[in-house]
Amino acid sequence: MGWEATGGSWTGGQPGRDHGLPRPPGLSGPSGPSGPSDGFDHGGPWETAAPSAGLAFALEHAAGPEGLYPDADTDALIGIARQWAAVESWAASGKLAALRAMMREDSDGRPLLRRRSDLPDGWDDSLTYEISGALAMGPVSAGNLASLAWTLGTRLAGIGRLLADGTLTMPKARLVAQLFEPLDEDEAARAEALVLGELAGKTYPQVERLAGRAALAVAPDAAERRRATAEREHARVTVFREESGAVGLSGRDLPAAEALSGHANVVARAGEYEASGAFGGVSTGRLQALAYTDLLNGIRARDRIAFARTAAAASPAGHPGEGDSGDDGPGTGDGGGTDPSRGPGADDSHGPGAEPAEPGPDEPGGDGPSGRPEPDPDEPGNDGDRRSDPDEPEDPRATAAPLPEVTVPLATLQHRAGRAGDNRLLGPLDPALARDLAAAAARSPASRWEITIVDERGYAVGHGVARPLRGTRGASPQPQPPPGTACCALPARVNITITETFLHRLQTPFPLQLQTQAALPRSGAPPGGWALTPANPGTLLLTLPGGRRLAVRFDVVPVYGCDHRYQVGSYLPGGRLRRLVQVRDHECTWPPCSRPARESDFEHAVPYDKGGATCACNAGARSRRCHQVKQLPGWTVSQPRPGWHVWKTPTGRTYVQEPWRYPA
Repeated sequence: MGWEATGGSWTGGQPGRDHGLPRPPGLSGPSGPSGPSDGFDHGGPWETAAPSAGLAFALEHAAGPEGLYPDADTDALIGIARQWAAVESWAASGKLAALRAMMREDSDGRPLLRRRSDLPDGWDDSLTYEISGALAMGPVSAGNLASLAWTLGTRLAGIGRLLADGTLTMPKARLVAQLFEPLDEDEAARAEALVLGELAGKTYPQVERLAGRAALAVAPDAAERRRATAEREHARVTVFREESGAVGLSGRDLPAAEALSGHANVVARAGEYEASGAFGGVSTGRLQALAYTDLLNGIRARDRIAFARTAAAASPAGHPGEGDSGDDGPGTGDGGGTDPSRGPGADDSHGPGAEPAEPGPDEPGGDGPSGRPEPDPDEPGNDGDRRSDPDEPEDPRATAAPLPEVTVPLATLQHRAGRAGDNRLLGPLDPALARDLAAAAARSPASRWEITIVDERGYAVGHGVARPLRGTRGASPQPQPPPGTACCALPARVNITITETFLHRLQTPFPLQLQTQAALPRSGAPPGGWALTPANPGTLLLTLPGGRRLAVRFDVVPVYGCDHRYQVGSYLPGGRLRRLVQVRDHECTWPPCSRPARESDFEHAVPYDKGGATCACNAGARSRRCHQVKQLPGWTVSQPRPGWHVWKTPTGRTYVQEPWRYPA
């Protein structure tokens, strides 16, 4: 088949801790008086000290009487801010420890503030109301806090230690406890062991993803049962007052396929509004909110657009009318604010630079006869419009509304394993939900299919776009299955992952033909199974439920090394190079940013106008805002290997982003 992935393993170093602390700040030492902020600079002993009362004293002393940190430079202030956060977590851990002490009872069942080795499984309302009164919080919140204290002291003691040493904040520790709550004691211990070494330096949504995957790894059926119960017993629509005083309208505990399809309809309608030009100055989030209520109220797009144009024409210059609600305030336009449609933790920068929509079933770029793909527009040299001025936008073309993206291992689809899938909006998907969404996507002729090959670490090392066979374009879609638990069609972009080991088994002289049982699965998929089989040299055939066949040809994803096979001489990359970098990175390469790579810029680590190559080993996905920050004085990004991005800040701190880890 000619598949080849070269390179070996590479692991970055782990920073160490120096527990030797200087003299108390402000006191004379052997080399003379020290300033209050000494030791908080990058790598200094106070910056790496474990949280304690001594550290809190040092921080307070460094602040000075008015909290102005008079002798601290930016480097020291970064260390000070990080250590205040550690002390905050340490203090929260101490509060929870006090609550745990209250839960210990004497022989008569009275709470005592004394240490014993046991903790009760529950406590009565008297203790809950003691906490409620002492901390000025509602009884329900007090009970939840008591439950968290107990959980982090017993079944998730490792997470409790990460809170105490400042690795996790209180909200992150609470999040892990909530995600592990349905697990039994043994499952919770195994899930905790999977994530303890991975949580340092992670943002809230990154912690959510790691913990969610760990929970699914140890108890995938528990998630399925909980979801089915919620859909059956708790589905509802709620109206509520927002903190701002505005009103929120929300559907809760909805079936995933229907909810994703509805969200896609909202995004598509908002895109129609934006393309009309009748809503100038209105943010994307506001247009999506307008589309949401219009769809619920049965207002046609053309009527809304006509009303907006009429209102704008009747309004004085600079004063938008009712149909054009104008500026939503700071942070809601392009490049600022958070787009609520992108889910929790999404980066708030956006703009041009996303990949153009790939060819559809009736557009150029499909496959040739007998499963042999036609010439691919992603080939090097087919670069489209080239531009050498790095100050110009990378891609001025408007992009279509994005399809919901679902990642699911082939082993899960074929019931050979119960591995988790993934969706950017929903997070980790339990195996049953991943199968449901893939089956719903198979019902839609608008769905697009990709296959990603991953190595033993989960890094993408190969990728191919599945394209229709010649002679199948324009053919009538497969008959819809009878209504079932996932009866709707979901137009989606489905990324099926396979391991290198499985690919090599397919390449043997007697390839393994694997597909699901002929019986109708729980998802209600059409008869037949998911199959991946060899065709002509260099091509695999992907068979979807119902019999539709697609041809796939793979490209190497440069992760460990680069042979520059996709390099181009222009500033703009070819379509194939852009796609492979997006697959490798998956998200913006600034570690705390979760902006999808498809919505981020293709950015040169060494700038193009300074000699940087337009190649995978010098490129990464950066959200527009992160791209702009990287260009500020003192910021640099290097790539010791193609898939690793090392950011260095003006204060000398470094942050490393590895390639995305795919489930397979």
